[in-house]
Amino acid sequence: MRFFSIITAVLVMATLYLFVFEREKLVSFAVNLGSGAPVAQGEGQGEANGGPQGDAQAGAATATDAAHSTPAGSDTADQVFSVVVQKSTASDIAAAVLVRGRTEAARQVAVRAETSGQVISDPLRKGTEVTTGQLLCKLDPGTREISLKEAHARLAEAKARVPVSEAQLPEARARLAEARARLNEAEIALRAAQRLSEDGFASESRLAAAQAGYESALAAVESAKAGVANAQSGIQSAQAGVQSAEAAVAAAEREIARLSITAPFGGLLETDTAETGSLLQPGALCATIIQLDPMKLVGFVPETEVSRVTPNARAGARLANGDRVAGKVTFISRSADQNTRTFRIEVQVPNTDLSIRDGQTAEMIIETAGEAAHLLPLSSLTLNDDGDLGVRVVDETSRVRFLPVNVSRDTVDGVWVTGLPEAVDVIVTGQEYVVDGVKVNAVYKESGQ
Repeated sequence: MRFFSIITAVLVMATLYLFVFEREKLVSFAVNLGSGAPVAQGEGQGEANGGPQGDAQAGAATATDAAHSTPAGSDTADQVFSVVVQKSTASDIAAAVLVRGRTEAARQVAVRAETSGQVISDPLRKGTEVTTGQLLCKLDPGTREISLKEAHARLAEAKARVPVSEAQLPEARARLAEARARLNEAEIALRAAQRLSEDGFASESRLAAAQAGYESALAAVESAKAGVANAQSGIQSAQAGVQSAEAAVAAAEREIARLSITAPFGGLLETDTAETGSLLQPGALCATIIQLDPMKLVGFVPETEVSRVTPNARAGARLANGDRVAGKVTFISRSADQNTRTFRIEVQVPNTDLSIRDGQTAEMIIETAGEAAHLLPLSSLTLNDDGDLGVRVVDETSRVRFLPVNVSRDTVDGVWVTGLPEAVDVIVTGQEYVVDGVKVNAVYKESGQ
């Protein structure tokens, strides 16, 4: 019995040797034993199955033999294999960038006091919805109203000084005209005295008197000019007094206006307003208001993806509680974060029902420019000898070519791939049994199969 076991093992080893190392000779020997027309292994089974699928299975069963026995590109009729081919045309698909971020209130402000005073208004509780200009905190005016009345009185007094100052200007100008007339008269008298003195008809005392009269008239003109300038200065001083009094009135009114602390915009109170009786100093907090409609979605995009995001691009988001919202990109930062090297983006979404809260986790998908891609069955993808992912296609000469692809998106209907020509014939069955350059019989797949 042991002898037969050894013989069986030797026969098995010899058979394996022939099938592995002498396969080409065995195939040639089998062909010679036939009727003269070589029949590929599995051909009868393919015909039994019928249709293109049977041809593809027959070609798949013998493609490995062809790769070893026939040089690439051989046109021998008995080495043409059948494969199932799908005609594919590129379509534009919308690409997207996935960003994880959070929700953030559109606006948030801490409303603080600008002056000191005791709160005399009833407080509003947190969560209350307020409108623009609504009173939040009212402060005790104290003596501010009296200061305002005093400022108004000073303004009236300053305005009363203006007509008095303006009335002095014509009088000063009249005096200047009179002084100039006397100066002309004194000048004429001086010239007459000088001529008479030269001819010996006037004494030196008369000439000296005429000279003194001229000097006196000249001084009167200068004094009159100073009076005009003084009158003009008085008018300007009165007008300045009016402006100063008006400023005092405005300051007093502004101080009174600061007693009423109002909401700068509509929103929700995040804190209670200041309690009645509490003393507020300048800078003390009255209340905090947040605006939740519209809501901002804030995320950070890697520097490799930020160039794909454009302003006003459509975006959708899924919140942590499962709610879905949609909006548009409103902001893309031009400066990267120093630590993460990412860029801040903001998406604005409506929140009329205030269902979205500030600080929720959000997963955003931002639409980018479309790209041309082919929708192919996942089974059509294969690897070449270098490990590159791609598909095998049939060219215009019915020969096989390997084309690398990039997977853009995976769907239930197949995968969208890029990197292929606009129109291409992709082998969807039998691609694993053919190599580049092999001539095949392409059986085209009908739509819907």
